[in-house]
Amino acid sequence: MQSFSLIHTVFYFLLALVVLVAFHEFGHFYACRKLGVKVKRFSIGIGKPVWSYRKTPDDTEFAIGLLPLGGYVKMVDEREGEVSTYDLPYAFNRQRLAVRAAIVFAGPLANFLLAVLLYWIVFMVGETGLRPVMGSIANGTLAEQAGFLEGDEILAVGDTQTPTWGLAMGEVIEQAMDNGSVTVEVKTNRDAIVKRVLTIPSDVVEKPEMLHDRLGLQPMEPSIPPIVDKIEPKSAAEAAGLTTGDRLLVADGKTVKDWRQWVEYVRANPEKEIDVKVLRAGGEFSLSIRPVKVGSAQGAVGKIGASVLVPEELINAMQVKYRLGVIPALFAAVEKTWDYSTMTLKMIGRMIIGKASVDNLSGPISIAQYAGQSASMGLVQFLKFIAIVSVSLGVLNLLPIPVLDGGHLMFYGLEAAMGKPIPESLQIMFQNIGIVILFSLMFFSFYLDIFRHQ
Repeated sequence: MQSFSLIHTVFYFLLALVVLVAFHEFGHFYACRKLGVKVKRFSIGIGKPVWSYRKTPDDTEFAIGLLPLGGYVKMVDEREGEVSTYDLPYAFNRQRLAVRAAIVFAGPLANFLLAVLLYWIVFMVGETGLRPVMGSIANGTLAEQAGFLEGDEILAVGDTQTPTWGLAMGEVIEQAMDNGSVTVEVKTNRDAIVKRVLTIPSDVVEKPEMLHDRLGLQPMEPSIPPIVDKIEPKSAAEAAGLTTGDRLLVADGKTVKDWRQWVEYVRANPEKEIDVKVLRAGGEFSLSIRPVKVGSAQGAVGKIGASVLVPEELINAMQVKYRLGVIPALFAAVEKTWDYSTMTLKMIGRMIIGKASVDNLSGPISIAQYAGQSASMGLVQFLKFIAIVSVSLGVLNLLPIPVLDGGHLMFYGLEAAMGKPIPESLQIMFQNIGIVILFSLMFFSFYLDIFRHQ
């Protein structure tokens, strides 16, 4: 079961990576073709090619590299080797400044356009989400201080309509990080429309990882009967003999009132035998279940691999379908991409000046896990994951760090200001510094990943 989960996670991580790299490099490639620069090789992956195709010796070679960790577009360039007299007019280094800058910028631009495309599809296809109805409000939370009450239904956050819980929480977090306060329009149990203002303390703004717990915004969780629906193959539930339709009655001598109580008990008892009584076909049966231990944000927890049978009427009451038309979806996609781009840039800025924790960095392990989890939730969630990462890559590539696209654009800006190119020796020196910075960031994010998953 764990090996299947690992294969699932790695597969969707690599799939997302290939899509993101392909679009980024295609941006460079397309700009080269349109602006008269010859491309020698277009590669997905780095290292020795394991597959390649070239129609004629003078055409672009399309290749797949041995390591699926990036890609590149190799242009004709006198700085990287001898160029034939015939190809000199098509060499990158001989192009006007504006052409070179456009080719470099086209890569990050492709990432932003990919995000717009994916969000556009998501908004048009629509998604079924949980109605944004508030559950119990914990004492001392920001929600309590703002006057939220159990049963409040969130209608809008700021000026943005939020028909689902996911959309509502996304807007709350985004606006909290941006403004320090969030105005939320709700409909109360008495159908009154009121506005409640969440005031976010500066220490929470500086440490976004604290935001969720301090907010205290939780969806309403109706009581669901503890009846088993599906059993995962090779799971602890299957090994114990649990089957679809079983109603959980007693766990270690305690009555199981609803599914939530059962889940909490399982999570609290990893790798411990739980004596269970179930109702099956009118008779009571005794079972012994040993939850496997799995990692989570809260540490090691138990899991048995069984899902609950949710009554259809409850599903209809708690879910809502959110979908936009073609044109509104396009505008919403552009706005979403812009908002996430600016939020990413602000977060990077806060980390640089020490106003936000570096714990917000995600390394390859975390990103791979997010890929697998989003894919498990369905196509729409996986597309949203790719869109978010695509925006992040676009922003990161535009940072003025030598080696990155943003570093090259910085050199071109200096060239425009000075009226002549930056000396090649100076560029090489700064590129070496950039490589050190990038490898340091990669090592640090990888270290944080390992530390999180210990």
